[in-house]
Amino acid sequence: MPLVGKPQLSPEQQAQVDSLKQVIKTAKHDTIIVNAWIAWDNIIWKADPEMDFLLNQKIDSLCAKNLKKKLNKQAKANFMMSRAFALNNIGSSYTYQGNYAKAIESYTQSLKIKEEIGNKKGIAHSLNNIGVIYKEQGDYARAIESYTQSLKIEEEVGDKKGIAISLNNIGGIYTNQGDYAKAINYCTQSLKIEEEIGNKQGIATSLNNIGDIYSHQGDNVKAIDYYSRSLKTEEEVGNKRGIANTLNNFGSIYKEQGDYTKAIDYHNQSLKIKKELGDKKGISGSLNDIGNIYKEQGNYTKSFEYCQQSLSIALEIGAALETKQAASSLWKVNKKLGRYKESLEMHELFIATRDSMDSEANQKAVIRQEYKYAYEKQAAADSLIAAEAGKVTNALLAAEKAENKQNELEANESKLEAKQQQQQKYFLFGVLALAMIFGAIIFNRFKLANKQKGIIEKQKQIVDQAFNGLEEAHKEITDSINYAERIQRSFLAADQLLNENLNEYFVYFNPKEAVSGDFYWAGKLANGNFAMVNADSTGHGVPGAIMCILNVSSIEKAVENNATSPPDIFNQTRKTIIERLKKDGSDEGGKDGMDASLISFNKGKTKMTYVAAQNSIWIIRDGVFTEIKPEKMPVGKHDNDDIPFNGGEYDIQKGDQIYTLTDGFQDQFGGPKGKKFMIKRMREYVLSISHLPMAEQHQKLNEAFSDWKGDLEQVDDVCVIGVRI
Repeated sequence: MPLVGKPQLSPEQQAQVDSLKQVIKTAKHDTIIVNAWIAWDNIIWKADPEMDFLLNQKIDSLCAKNLKKKLNKQAKANFMMSRAFALNNIGSSYTYQGNYAKAIESYTQSLKIKEEIGNKKGIAHSLNNIGVIYKEQGDYARAIESYTQSLKIEEEVGDKKGIAISLNNIGGIYTNQGDYAKAINYCTQSLKIEEEIGNKQGIATSLNNIGDIYSHQGDNVKAIDYYSRSLKTEEEVGNKRGIANTLNNFGSIYKEQGDYTKAIDYHNQSLKIKKELGDKKGISGSLNDIGNIYKEQGNYTKSFEYCQQSLSIALEIGAALETKQAASSLWKVNKKLGRYKESLEMHELFIATRDSMDSEANQKAVIRQEYKYAYEKQAAADSLIAAEAGKVTNALLAAEKAENKQNELEANESKLEAKQQQQQKYFLFGVLALAMIFGAIIFNRFKLANKQKGIIEKQKQIVDQAFNGLEEAHKEITDSINYAERIQRSFLAADQLLNENLNEYFVYFNPKEAVSGDFYWAGKLANGNFAMVNADSTGHGVPGAIMCILNVSSIEKAVENNATSPPDIFNQTRKTIIERLKKDGSDEGGKDGMDASLISFNKGKTKMTYVAAQNSIWIIRDGVFTEIKPEKMPVGKHDNDDIPFNGGEYDIQKGDQIYTLTDGFQDQFGGPKGKKFMIKRMREYVLSISHLPMAEQHQKLNEAFSDWKGDLEQVDDVCVIGVRI
């Protein structure tokens, strides 16, 4: 197998980096610079570890500087989140460098910030990372404690990706302790979740770890199968560290099979990548593996050279497992070379390290944490059952109380009836008296009415003339609105364009009035991708339609300027809208724009890039519902309009159904109690009809909206788009 080269940025990624450099160069606020650095780091961290480390140091430094200033609550929270992000990544860099003291310091600082701002998901992430350090140092008791705390929080907040990572890490502890049954159980659970959420990086890691378990058990056939699947996935995502680890594992398999040539080839490939990354722990492991192959071949001098290098690095960084393995190798090699004193020293180091890692205290701690976790989970379930039982008891007591009240009401009913009959007599006498008084008044009014009849006739003529003029004016206004509606429709995506670029789709477009603030747009981008926008402009009716035309024009301007990524299109669009509305004469400078989502498909429709501004994007695959959460800012003037849109990318496959929507459907009042349709009901309804052809889904949505609205007035414009890949 040829050596794996250094992953390069794609042309699109390089263009994004160049664009971010320009943003940093011209930025006037530190917030913009920090966000640009973060976006840059998210693009290059796999391919360029040195730049990753440098960027995160810059982010940490600039955030720390700003946090010393007097800031408003939102600005302070933003800088704290960014600093926690940077410190976490710095800790990861120190981990791969083998500097565990600095790694634990950075992770702990990140953890404290996340605890201060109450970011539970981030707290769990930091606990996982701290657990990794303890594991590398051979402190399994503290490692399993950190992993279990992390898992508990992740289950509370429903963080599936975090749950999968924690399960995988716990599986790694059991692998190192030789409990392969539990190890395979945890790692398989992790793999299942990673596949469910489509996290390729997590899938690759779980596959590799399961391969390790089978390798330890001597099942090389299954081990190679899992390693091969892991390597393929690691190469797809461009993860150099994962590629290096899997290549190293292949080398170990071929060593076991006696194919030393292939084994050394794989280990050397792995070693080269680890040196590029500065991964000291990994370098130590690969050096020891190569040294062991030379030992098997009888080349003890060369074996000693490699294993001694491995031990030096392991002791330098405090890596317990690598220290144990290198000491074991040197014990045997020194013995072969006749260096009995050195051999004894290495044997003693091996025993001491092994006993520390496999101590009874460590074993008991792992078991204790497992039972503690199981107990707390059951206790939580029992509390829930008790709470439900309490609700049932309260309901029964309430029912008994209601029954007693009903009996009391029935007992008083006869008394009330007698009293009402007496009151009715008094009422009848009162009505007769009033009738006589009103009769006199009506007679006087009749005489007055005859006098006013002539006046009324004249007024009627005036009213008729005014009505005729009003009717003519109404016709002119209606004609103008209808004309405006035709103009607005020319800005919407043409059916021909949609038919040419989409396989099966529907557009449920239901304006509140003739003209609309909601709109849908589509077009081809400079990179050949096909893009669609579903948007809700500020307002509805005529004002909404005017905003719609401004918004569409601003999108098209961004596309004409060769913007191809959805975030870049919205960033440019927002800038154009803000500049235009500065001239509206208001004190606020025009806080109008749109809530919108933009999706873009590549030519093969295997990738979807997107940006969601206040409006979610829904994906249904094989009956499973996934929601892409929106970024909490509109495309227009906003408190956060200096923060770039980030967007994202999603791997799609044939049969996937993608939905974009504005808020008009779920905000509509109706139903038996005149309440809003609500987003939860909307999700459930779309999922329930997703198996139908798109044309039938369109019809069902129309019927559901009409039935729910009933005789009530339509609240807002409605636009729902569905696409089947």
